[in-house]
Amino acid sequence: MADFLANLGSFWEILRHPLGGAACLAGGLLIIISSIGVLRFPDFYTRLHAASVTDTSGAALVLIGMALMAPNWLVLVKLLCIFIFLFLTSPTSSHALANAAHVAGLQPRIGPVGAANPEDKT
Repeated sequence: MADFLANLGSFWEILRHPLGGAACLAGGLLIIISSIGVLRFPDFYTRLHAASVTDTSGAALVLIGMALMAPNWLVLVKLLCIFIFLFLTSPTSSHALANAAHVAGLQPRIGPVGAANPEDKT
């Protein structure tokens, strides 16, 4: 049993860097997809949705990947603090932006892109 636990620790040391790199790569790809969505979507609300959802999850994946590759506990604790801060502030700021746009009277685009808006036929 002691040999199994010793081998398990060395196996984890070999496996954690590729797993961390894969998580960082997946987070980076998610953030790139988010930026494409921000450029392609038609109105403020859909752009905000693309930016907020993928920003939080992409940053979380990058931070998880960096935590897997962290050399010591101090770096891991700092990454955890950054993760908690982003996890709490990103959705809150997105909600505040959407609420401010709604209060200011910004209407979402309804219907397919390029279709005539029925409210404009007066």
